[in-house]
Amino acid sequence: MRAITVVPGQPGSAELSEVPEPEPGPGDLLLETVRLGVCGTDREIVEGAHGESPAGRERLILGHELLGRVRECPEGCGLQPGDLVAGIVRRPDPVPCACCARGEWDMCRNGQYSERGIKGLDGYGAELVTLESDFAVPVAHPLGALGVLTEPASVVAKAWEQIDRIAQRACQAHERVLVTGAGPIGLLAALLGVQRGHQVHVLDRAEGGIKPALVQALGADYHTEPVPDPDIVLECTGVAELVADVMQHTAPGAIVCLTGVSRTRTLSVDVGALNNELVLENDVVFGSVNANRRHFEAAAEALAQADRDWLGRLITRTVPLDRWQEALDKRDDDVKVVVDFDG
Repeated sequence: MRAITVVPGQPGSAELSEVPEPEPGPGDLLLETVRLGVCGTDREIVEGAHGESPAGRERLILGHELLGRVRECPEGCGLQPGDLVAGIVRRPDPVPCACCARGEWDMCRNGQYSERGIKGLDGYGAELVTLESDFAVPVAHPLGALGVLTEPASVVAKAWEQIDRIAQRACQAHERVLVTGAGPIGLLAALLGVQRGHQVHVLDRAEGGIKPALVQALGADYHTEPVPDPDIVLECTGVAELVADVMQHTAPGAIVCLTGVSRTRTLSVDVGALNNELVLENDVVFGSVNANRRHFEAAAEALAQADRDWLGRLITRTVPLDRWQEALDKRDDDVKVVVDFDG
């Protein structure tokens, strides 16, 4: 069968390889890959920035944003052939740490976790994949191919869960939300904010194209200039200047969630002024990454409730498997790009 593989740490090593078909273990599903989402993490692995092959192997099967169709499944797993599922990415460490032992492997404390298609485990970028039943999340059939958005939606489902917990301490409702970045993570974060009944504002550099229209179709407001005094910020770009700026221009008691990963660079910031802003206004700033089963299930529910035409517009390009490398090209009008295994 065909699979997208790469030698981690070696730029230019990615290719469409012939690999053996996987053998399901006890309790495993055998899935036909339907669609595979592509994100910045995949591009970085292909560029040689990071990634880790399975033990004793040179090549890693790439891909962590799975929509699969069940071909075979163990009795009593709650699924049947033909069902659509998303695959959870992270696996708990074998020790395990206190968080992994409680099923909160997205909060792993010792770094010994593994991740499909990223760290120590083959990913989902193959025509057939195996998946442990406990790490398969059912996708509603009416969503169809749009279920490929489950993994990115799980990231913001976790972010919103944490925001909701922190907001419980407040004596005044948090209503005014700023999302920075109108990529797939930002737009899905905006979707979940609108579903919560918040006043959502999205900040992005694009002055035309599909992004403003997608935001407006949500009933949110689109901006290309800073938005003052939000109660909640979801920072989805990782742009260092923007990260520093949003922390300093929020309403008192604001909650700032950082979801973007920054590239290393030097930035001059008045740390004392930033400290005073956070302390004197009782602000909270926290980071959020990855997701556990609870977040994947919340993401699947949020997508099932969303307008399917709107979700479909998030996927701006679909490329066939034999041209998968085109999915790595980042174009100005891209939002979400996926590889189609079903064509």
